[in-house]
Amino acid sequence: MKLKLIPVLLLFISTVFAQEVLDRIVAVVDNEIILQSELDFQVNIFAAQRKIDPKTPGLKNQILQNMIDEKLIYAQAQVDSITVTDEEIGQRIDYQIQVFKQQYGSIKRIEELYGMSIERIKRELKDDVEKNLMVQKLQQKMFGTVEASRREVEEFFETYKDSIGMIPEKLKIYHIFRNPKASSLAKKKARELAEALLDSIKAGADFSELAKKYSKDPGSAAQGGDLGFVKRGVFYPEFEAVAFSLAKGQISDVVESPVGFHIIQLLERRGESIHTRHILIKIEPDDQADLRTIEFLSAIRDSIINGDGTFQEYAKKYSEDKETAAFGGELGTYYINQLDKNLLDIVSKLKPGEISFPRRIDYGPGNYGYQIVYLESRIPQHPADINEDYKEIKKLANELKKQKEYDKWIKELKKKIYWEIRI
Repeated sequence: MKLKLIPVLLLFISTVFAQEVLDRIVAVVDNEIILQSELDFQVNIFAAQRKIDPKTPGLKNQILQNMIDEKLIYAQAQVDSITVTDEEIGQRIDYQIQVFKQQYGSIKRIEELYGMSIERIKRELKDDVEKNLMVQKLQQKMFGTVEASRREVEEFFETYKDSIGMIPEKLKIYHIFRNPKASSLAKKKARELAEALLDSIKAGADFSELAKKYSKDPGSAAQGGDLGFVKRGVFYPEFEAVAFSLAKGQISDVVESPVGFHIIQLLERRGESIHTRHILIKIEPDDQADLRTIEFLSAIRDSIINGDGTFQEYAKKYSEDKETAAFGGELGTYYINQLDKNLLDIVSKLKPGEISFPRRIDYGPGNYGYQIVYLESRIPQHPADINEDYKEIKKLANELKKQKEYDKWIKELKKKIYWEIRI
């Protein structure tokens, strides 16, 4: 609500920073304090993200009030016996560490930046993460179901329609996606390479070095194949079935999954979370695989145009995008400024009811496929209309109603929970 505070991992940075400077308390909320260094840090981050002057009049006070609100909610969460489990805390910490890992490149680099081991960083994060989760749970409990009625949406529109401005062009889009299928020869070569690497590991070769040199998993290769702690349900079933059956330190045989062949080592297990590393050998499709995919999608396009079935029917049957196939390939309705360049290039040339020719789509380092896109409808840019744009207007009305309820609630908390500003 209102100004959004920075993520918990950045709060940890501010805490480390606070230990290195002369500090003072700027606010007290119940049993919690807010330090000057924490306030300055949040102001600077907020200003940097929005490219504004951190000395903007009123900004520091606004940030401080927002921090006080968070502390008030935490105090009420304690009164209401809002709890979070160690598993929830662990998952959030692991997620935030993974985000930092992607940003800085490795766990080692994170440890160098903060001058402590990753395990100590996790311990230091625990209290802040727990408080943050408690605040989120209580906010969800209080406002998760708040929704504007039809009358409130109409009143909102009448009051703010001049402020809403123009609604950007909207498009409803479907697609059929296919991955190029490698030949049996390419699959055989990939398996043979994986088996050769496994033999080398068994003969004493360094797992980490082989992963850095041969693994085709861009997210872990640079870290020697390290995947970190991950809860059950994240990896492919074929991968998990083997990984969860391994003993600590044990290395698997070659395991096949939809993305290729893996060599897996279990480093540690905590309940339903495992810490593994792996080497991934992908099955590289050849030029003929690309051509076959393009021809297959072209045949589907011709069949639909000739009236042999609807786009949705073919998407349900042939699309390999599991998230959209069950819904007839529907990607959704988007404002034109929400589309990425690849999709925008395709739909900008289509009229409603038309289907594109097959186009390549890259969806990650070394990962690609082909798709045909169907533009069902195109609504030009227009002034906001209560009937045409009801969903969008309702979202805005919902947010305003939640904000008003939130402000009222904070005022009530300030009456019954001790707080004081000491600036």
